[in-house]
Amino acid sequence: MAITSANQLELLQTAEAVAREKMIDPALVIEAMEESLARAAKSRYGSDLDIRVSIDRKTGRATFTRVRTVVEDDMVENDKAELTVEQAKQYLEDPKVGDTIVDEVPPVDMGRIAAQSAKQVILQKVREAERDRQFEEFKDRVGTIINGVVKREEYGNVIVDIGRGEGVLRRNDKIGRESYRNGDRIRCYIKDVRRETRGPQVFLSRTAPEFMAELFKMEVPEIYDGIIEIKAVARDPGSRAKIAVISYDNAIDPVGACVGMRGSRVQAVVNELQGEKIDIIPWNEDAATFLVNALQPAEVTKVVIDEDAERIEVVVPDEQLSLAIGRRGQNVRLASQLTGLDIDILTEEEESKRRQAEFEERTRLFMDTLDLDEFFAQLLVAEGFTSLEEVAYVDIDELLVIDGVDESTAEELQARARDYLDEQNKKALEKAKELGVEESLIEFEGLTPQMLVALGEDGVKTLEDFATCADWELAGGWTTVNGERIKDDGLLEPFDVSLEEAQNMVMTARVKLGWVTIEELEAQAAAEAEAAAAEAEEAEG
Repeated sequence: MAITSANQLELLQTAEAVAREKMIDPALVIEAMEESLARAAKSRYGSDLDIRVSIDRKTGRATFTRVRTVVEDDMVENDKAELTVEQAKQYLEDPKVGDTIVDEVPPVDMGRIAAQSAKQVILQKVREAERDRQFEEFKDRVGTIINGVVKREEYGNVIVDIGRGEGVLRRNDKIGRESYRNGDRIRCYIKDVRRETRGPQVFLSRTAPEFMAELFKMEVPEIYDGIIEIKAVARDPGSRAKIAVISYDNAIDPVGACVGMRGSRVQAVVNELQGEKIDIIPWNEDAATFLVNALQPAEVTKVVIDEDAERIEVVVPDEQLSLAIGRRGQNVRLASQLTGLDIDILTEEEESKRRQAEFEERTRLFMDTLDLDEFFAQLLVAEGFTSLEEVAYVDIDELLVIDGVDESTAEELQARARDYLDEQNKKALEKAKELGVEESLIEFEGLTPQMLVALGEDGVKTLEDFATCADWELAGGWTTVNGERIKDDGLLEPFDVSLEEAQNMVMTARVKLGWVTIEELEAQAAAEAEAAAAEAEEAEG
């Protein structure tokens, strides 16, 4: 086969045809042809030569040239493609390093093997160009819905024709009961587009929460226009879902707009999702109110939020417990996903028993430590006193409001509480010293003797040890591992030390030791605040 002896215009016609078929730039096909011809010429003239081929974009004529580059005297590595400045003087008047000498060489006729090799180069280049085109086309469509046609099924994964490429709907991204046959039309959410060795992979999903949000955007004009915003979505694909919405126009009800006339809008989404039941919930920035909405249709009588632990405790009537939890825990699980909080559900009876147990425990504390009878101790608990510290250091007027307590009685109560606390502090301080806690830590402001014992038992015995602690090691926190939140217990957590208080104490210790200066901490805080403000501004934009 002799490409060079063929009609020169045939090269251009072939390039145009391939480019049209693969929907890529014809210039890429011509570049592939030039490379394949150059490779064939090297096999004819020698692989050490720098042979280049240029195909005229108008006539199709292929020009073969040999290129030699001028390099420094001691840099010649390939004398067939490089020459020194001195050697170049016979070809150029004033040669300089980097100049090139270009000589045209006779074109070559390709043998069968060379032609086959050239064809492979062209096909490879075309495939690469096609992959790049597909990646560029789909990478900007991540997060949108696309319509496609089912081509085939491979090991449970559905291969979908999405126009100028193929998408993969993996088994775990299909709604459970769905099955497809070749030629079925399908609507999917583009979850991800990645470059891989075998070409760009377009990953589709029908189970992603974002798929539902995009479907509502298509069905509800107010969402598309930004009047209504979808704040959160939680799904149990194919079974049930919850979607939280808010309206920025007081005249428009966000739930009603999403439901539509006689449920037409939500029904269109339900039909697309194979009958998935959808609870549309009004979003509220108050976490407790939002949670009450999220647990619908169950009624909630009380909500207690622990913001530090990102946990929430919900009390429901006894007969509402199964409704609040839902079948196999579905309702509470979806509400948890929607709010981003861990939810504990108690019945009114369970909460009443727990409150009674706490009441009895505090009553026993005051009876044992203040030498009070049961009735008097119960009065203290009923008035809201929960610890000896509160009794010892509260304003005396708060004790005088208790029935039967006069000023002398109040003073006696406080004296007993303080004596007991002083005795406990003395014992704790002695134990801390026995554990080897040094004076540098004992004298540090903010640490009680009981805290010193807890630190000493964990090996934190000097101010230097304390200064190396992380704030979460002291105050505790939560870590997410494989999607599950795991509690990290803090050394000072039993003493109600917050994360902010722990951070301040650690920083104070570092300043005291001279590891950092107050100015450096202030500069760091200012930089963090500026970065947070910029991030918030970018999110709003």
